[in-house]
Amino acid sequence: MTDRQPPIARREAAADPYAWLENRDAEDVLDYLKAENAYLEDRLLPQTKLRETLFQEIKGRIRETDLSLPTPWGPWLYYQRTTAGDEYPRHYRSPRPADGSLTVEESAEQLLLDPNELAGDGFLSVGAFSISPDHSKLAYSLDTSGDEIYTLYVKDLADGSVTTLPFDDCDGSLTWANDNRTLFFGELDDTHRPHKLYRHCLGESGAQLIFEEPDGRFFLNCYRASSERQLILLLNSKTTSEAWVLDASTPDGEFVCLAPREEGHEYYPDHGRLEGDWAWLIRSNQTGINFALYHASEAQPTRAHWIELVAHRDDVMLEGLTLSASALTLSLREGGLPIVEVHPHGQPAHRVDLPDAAYNLYVQDSLEFDSAVIRLRYEALNRPAQIRQLDLASGEQKVLKQTPVEGPFDADAYESRRLWADAADGVQVPISLVGRREVLEDIARGKPAPLYLYGYGAYGESLDPWFSHARLSLLERGFVFAIAHVRGGGELGEAWYRAGKLEHKQNTFSDFIACAEHLLRHGYSTPAQLAISGGSAGGLLIGAVLNQRPQLFAAAIAEVPFVDVLNSMLNPDLPLTVTEYDEWGNPQEPEVYARIRAYAPYENVSAQDYPALLVVAGYNDSRVQYWEAAKWVAKLRVSKTDEHLLLLKTDLGAGHGGMSGRYQGLKDVALEYAFLFKVLGIEGNA
Repeated sequence: MTDRQPPIARREAAADPYAWLENRDAEDVLDYLKAENAYLEDRLLPQTKLRETLFQEIKGRIRETDLSLPTPWGPWLYYQRTTAGDEYPRHYRSPRPADGSLTVEESAEQLLLDPNELAGDGFLSVGAFSISPDHSKLAYSLDTSGDEIYTLYVKDLADGSVTTLPFDDCDGSLTWANDNRTLFFGELDDTHRPHKLYRHCLGESGAQLIFEEPDGRFFLNCYRASSERQLILLLNSKTTSEAWVLDASTPDGEFVCLAPREEGHEYYPDHGRLEGDWAWLIRSNQTGINFALYHASEAQPTRAHWIELVAHRDDVMLEGLTLSASALTLSLREGGLPIVEVHPHGQPAHRVDLPDAAYNLYVQDSLEFDSAVIRLRYEALNRPAQIRQLDLASGEQKVLKQTPVEGPFDADAYESRRLWADAADGVQVPISLVGRREVLEDIARGKPAPLYLYGYGAYGESLDPWFSHARLSLLERGFVFAIAHVRGGGELGEAWYRAGKLEHKQNTFSDFIACAEHLLRHGYSTPAQLAISGGSAGGLLIGAVLNQRPQLFAAAIAEVPFVDVLNSMLNPDLPLTVTEYDEWGNPQEPEVYARIRAYAPYENVSAQDYPALLVVAGYNDSRVQYWEAAKWVAKLRVSKTDEHLLLLKTDLGAGHGGMSGRYQGLKDVALEYAFLFKVLGIEGNA
């Protein structure tokens, strides 16, 4: 480490003195971002060896050469294989054994796609990966910069030839019709919103515009129904949806609307069998915010013919629906936890039994429509992800594959807990927590531990507990890891989400502070040992909390943080702004402007002490622009009254999800952990 001074961005005489950082590709902007990157590397130079140690340690827990669980479809087993040294998994298929097993015949396997070859040394993200119904072609899409604009390709699986489809500004989606030659794909508008649906027939030039959505709040998405007999075109905003359907065997036909949009009415259809007949199943909130389930005949699918099948429940959220020939499976949320409830046709319903108090569970794969089983993904903070096979009729579960942890690992050495914090208004907020048993025992004896508290709290997304190979490097060094399930997320249903958006957004921040205070009050940690983290809208959470209660924390990490929320929401030409009005409000309205202005992290930076802070941005990020992080850091540098570390890392070749490739992702985690150890004064050796 040298005596390099932190970069100080120039302040211009303008309402927003750092707005010049929004001039993408300008020489002075790039110079500033590179100077911040150089400053970060200089300040973390003493952690170079530790970062490499952490990287090797985390990598050592991951099985670098592995085979995914094969998925049977038609005459093939489809799967991925990872190989040591490669950044991306390769996609394969092999003939399906006649005995019904999942045994891969390597001598007869066919390589379908090798992202390692396509990526070279640059960024790569695979969007669609879609096999035609007759298994003769692969349609796929690639993003090579991180801006989430995709190029479309079709590969003939018989001769290996690849055709690049001549379309621009594609959203990456590719949906096959049942004629095996018609593809539907979406186009992005200037704000990065999928707004047009096109139909393209292989072998023909050009594409036919099928649908255009003019309302800037609505996204467009086309997909195949569970039955594989219907195509669904879904148009949805944050609060309203509208669906159009088309027989997949007649792709040149006209889409039919199931229910014209009505503000506040969300509905999501699927197609399958009910009591032996083809039918539509529709999840709708027309009778309550937690959704109910309806059915309609294939011949009369419109709203006037919907019949209630599962009624709305005030205490249970109906989050999703999976259809098979022999059953319908409901994805529910009750008491802050995900529930899978199976309704076999003609038999009593049953719920999936699980071993942990706090966990993550969802239907990963419904397999073929006529399959008698589905696959669930299950994991907990102390339990690596398992793929479980669920017999739809009997409810019997079988673990088909568990994500391996290489080297010494004992799940029972870690304890997972569910705690409840009292929010400022008396509402109880759930916290999921994990630590080594002896660390938690020491806490009970009055010895607090370093604690990493994570949060998100937006868009109704549920932050269910998940296992992390990398996180073990924290837990083995005496950390406790916790998740604050704050309002604005969906953990306790739709009402929990609505209580943390728009005019109630402050609840998200107050809940997070309440969770931190609960952990401190009960001796889990101290302010000198407490680190917090969040990304994207979770970065907004971190930024707001740091302004409101900075003294509670020693360190913070904000990844691709949405911290310039007021200026971004005032600019309707930015990607996604108009669609976000239903989440944050439109600041062109004076009362909304005042509300957002009151919590916006960038505007509320003040002359006070802040914790040590690491901020990460992606230069090609189309969702949260790189300048949000850059402007926030620039303002913090000249406003804060402490000498704590403030670092900005801008990945100049990445987007919202960071650098592509699994090894680069591990290096990024190693950097974040090394930053925490430096700030908290923790030795790097486990």
